[in-house]
Amino acid sequence: MAWTAHTIIQNGKAIPFEEARIHPLAVGLAYGAAVFEGIRAYMNPATGRLSVFRLEEHLVRLDQGMKFMRFDNPPSRDALRQGVLDSVRANAPDDDCYIRLQVHIESMGNQSTTGMVGWVCAAIPRERSPKRESGLSLGVSSWTRIADNTMPARIKATANYHAGRIATLQSKADGYDAPILLTRDGKVSESAGACLFMVRDGVVITPARDSDILESVTRDTVLALAAELGLPTAERRTDRSELYVADEVFLCGTGQELVPAAMVDRLPVGDGKPGPITMQLQAAYESVVRGTTDAHAQWRTAV
Repeated sequence: MAWTAHTIIQNGKAIPFEEARIHPLAVGLAYGAAVFEGIRAYMNPATGRLSVFRLEEHLVRLDQGMKFMRFDNPPSRDALRQGVLDSVRANAPDDDCYIRLQVHIESMGNQSTTGMVGWVCAAIPRERSPKRESGLSLGVSSWTRIADNTMPARIKATANYHAGRIATLQSKADGYDAPILLTRDGKVSESAGACLFMVRDGVVITPARDSDILESVTRDTVLALAAELGLPTAERRTDRSELYVADEVFLCGTGQELVPAAMVDRLPVGDGKPGPITMQLQAAYESVVRGTTDAHAQWRTAV
């Protein structure tokens, strides 16, 4: 049985999980004026100790989001870092945990209100994808990815995820596990809440930053690991039809971690089974997040 979260950090104070509150008319809820980070802490099987993966990179991206949202007097990076560590320690998980760090406007107001700013940090259990070994069935969505000059995807704002939710509900209704979203000009962008990679002729390819993607910490990790494994990589604009002729396809993100795709639009990816490069990268990712390798020690913050 999974451990249970009983404590949450709200505005720097530890309180019972069920007592966290925000007014229903707060601007953060009423207008989606919130930015967040999804972060994971992983257990090292040898030491039994947890470490937070790439905490600093997540905090940098959150800073960028708060700046873009023009928040008044946002919490400092030091306060948020401490909140992450406190939330994990307070709940004393005996296994991996998922961390939701969110900054929002707590006060009531209108669309131009930029304060009062509040924040929460929750450490909760989260199951891993059941398709980690067998592979996902993906479908190209009829919904278009949000554009940078509409609702910039590189800002991890809660409101952005409405678009991904719509596409996800459609993909589930159509019998897929998750959607693939295209840009307005028909190029591959990402899935809902996860970046996309494919492998063609041994090259690990992912859509470029100008494809309306989230500038994902996990995507950056995968590119670094691939290069270290001697695999050529490319960040470039990607055609929809390439998904059908790719040797391998996989999704990655803090929530998804690294999950292969077996089908795209009911066509098999390669031979319809998770590919060797995907599984090699999944194993490398697992090692680095858990600290069973000495590589990239700076990516792991001990709790």
